[in-house]
Amino acid sequence: MESPEVKEILDQFKTLRALVVGDLCLDRWCRYDSALSDPSRETGIPRVAVVATEITPGAGGTVASNLAALGAARVDVLGVIGDDGFGLELHRALEARRIGAELLARAPGLATFTYTKLINAQTGREDLPRVDFVYGAPVPDLSATLERIALNYDVILVADQAETADAGVITPTMRQTLAQIAATQPEIVIWVDSRVRAEHFRGVVLKTNRFEAVAASRRVLGRIDFLRLREHTASPLLVVTRGAVGAMIIDARGPTLVSARRIANPIDICGAGDSFSAAAALALRVTRDPITAARIGNLAASITVMKPGTGTATPAEILAADC
Repeated sequence: MESPEVKEILDQFKTLRALVVGDLCLDRWCRYDSALSDPSRETGIPRVAVVATEITPGAGGTVASNLAALGAARVDVLGVIGDDGFGLELHRALEARRIGAELLARAPGLATFTYTKLINAQTGREDLPRVDFVYGAPVPDLSATLERIALNYDVILVADQAETADAGVITPTMRQTLAQIAATQPEIVIWVDSRVRAEHFRGVVLKTNRFEAVAASRRVLGRIDFLRLREHTASPLLVVTRGAVGAMIIDARGPTLVSARRIANPIDICGAGDSFSAAAALALRVTRDPITAARIGNLAASITVMKPGTGTATPAEILAADC
């Protein structure tokens, strides 16, 4: 039976304005037919014969897609794309999901961040190495733009996905801007998901998975200590997702485990963290209660793991799962 409390929270998502800032990518799901993989006539190298391609927004774009599916009143993205075909495809894919892409900066000479995933048409499995187009040079600084537009949003979700030494959109200057906004505009929920730099943020909500939290803790403290990691980052809330177990919420009161809904045979866990972040960040803005926010985030993730690829969760699906 659905919870009236959850329904009321989800209904309020319709009033919220959300911005995703950071690394956006194009996910290209390419189905190939091995029976057509004849060697190239010119080089003799076997080819991968792609017969169908599906594209979806990836990285921060997956977060944005989830925000839109959850019914947020407005969803915009602030990031960088190349002046190339992949950039055009990503722009179109975002707009098709009613995500505002006007804030995307085009950077000539920079490849659009793209993941090309090769799926065996016979088995449906991704069984060949991915072909990634990554930032090969520093990207334009967007911190001034963020500072100018921040007050237009109730929730800002940060996707710090780039793993290169030069980082991506989320540079030290951008982190400093986020910290300043968090300090001066506490009504805005700033929710950060960082793969390899969580310890460098200050004063914002930090969401990591357990592997990322362990690595960040060891880098800064030399040991695993999530309470001290939260103190080090001056984070009002540290969220450590633990897959099927649920999410560990760590705030000034200490740690609390919010258990996840049990899923016997998940289809695809890719993107579950993004759906958790989207739902939990919106719920946190509505309720200001980390436990309730994590519970709704867990429900969203339990839905998307039952969908192939980077799926989304709708309010109706969350209500149906809340039983």
